[in-house]
Amino acid sequence: MDLYEHQARELFEAHGIVVPRAGITDSPERAREIARALGGRAVVKAQVRTGGRGRAGGVCVAADPPAAEEAARHILGMDIKGHTVGTVMLAEPCDVEREFYVSYVLDRAAGRFVAVASAEGGTEIEQVAAERPEAVARIPVDPAAGVNTATAVRIADAAGLPPQTVDTLVRLWQVLVREDALLVEVNPLARTADGRIVALDGKVTLDDNARFRHPGRGDAHATGSDPLEVRAAAKGLNYVRLDGEVGVVGNGAGLVMSTLDAVAGRGARPANFLDIGGGASARVMADGLAVVLSDPGVKSVLVNIFGGITACDAVADGIVRALDEVRLTKPLVVRLDGNNAARGRALLDARAHPLVEQATTMDGAAHRAARLATAASTAA
Repeated sequence: MDLYEHQARELFEAHGIVVPRAGITDSPERAREIARALGGRAVVKAQVRTGGRGRAGGVCVAADPPAAEEAARHILGMDIKGHTVGTVMLAEPCDVEREFYVSYVLDRAAGRFVAVASAEGGTEIEQVAAERPEAVARIPVDPAAGVNTATAVRIADAAGLPPQTVDTLVRLWQVLVREDALLVEVNPLARTADGRIVALDGKVTLDDNARFRHPGRGDAHATGSDPLEVRAAAKGLNYVRLDGEVGVVGNGAGLVMSTLDAVAGRGARPANFLDIGGGASARVMADGLAVVLSDPGVKSVLVNIFGGITACDAVADGIVRALDEVRLTKPLVVRLDGNNAARGRALLDARAHPLVEQATTMDGAAHRAARLATAASTAA
């Protein structure tokens, strides 16, 4: 469950982390009243579960209440990466002296959490890490020991954060543990001119498996979810939308994750995670392809199947039947391996759809799907 910024902010405040005064609304007129209550000036921020709000025009500083109303009117209803803005948050501006980045994230491969911190907040941390990796510190955290004051001091020292951030680092860990979170991120964490440490923005992802421990929270978090994710969930599909151009379908979470890496290794960006599981029936395949192809950002689709309990010829039959139900408008690359792979490939060859081609290896399929996506993007 990804939270909206205002929900993350509420969690921070409940755990003693300083946040700016703020209010949320779905009304431009109410935005004027909130700005007035905040002292006149306000930062108006779109509430959507995706990044890039600022670049899309979803964040602006309003000089007075009328400007806040106008900004809210402009932002409400805006489409940001497929997310329609239904509410805005108005926050009190802060006199920022310096900005930092801090987060705790689950490292599944290592079986532990990692603290990621940098003295250069307020910017795209991925870009900082790529251009100057030495500016971003990654400190493993033992989940049994957690983050106490001594550990927080070590994190702050490694990242070049001032001592005033130590208490906030401890409290952010408490948010992570007590709220069953997989990710807690603050960017920026700011030091104001009067010496306060303030969380100016926040991102929190809660563990869906712990939903039963947070009764009543799930419905609120579902509101405004990505429309394709909602559509996929309604059909029982394990789908997560990403920011890329190659749609990915596979059977098994591990195989899908490996496929995402293979696509990225070929210079393209995966557009989604879609695990159709072991029973890749025609119905499941048709539903999956329909969801993936509905993403306007998708330029090609890669179906990567390893036949185990479910044989490849059954999967191929599902793809063939799906092609009779779904209008294929983008190239589809299929890789079948494992149980009855030869029969599956023969079924697809017999169907002979002009936009469907096959590859014998995952790397080969990823390479071809990436090239097709790049060609389509260039032609557009």
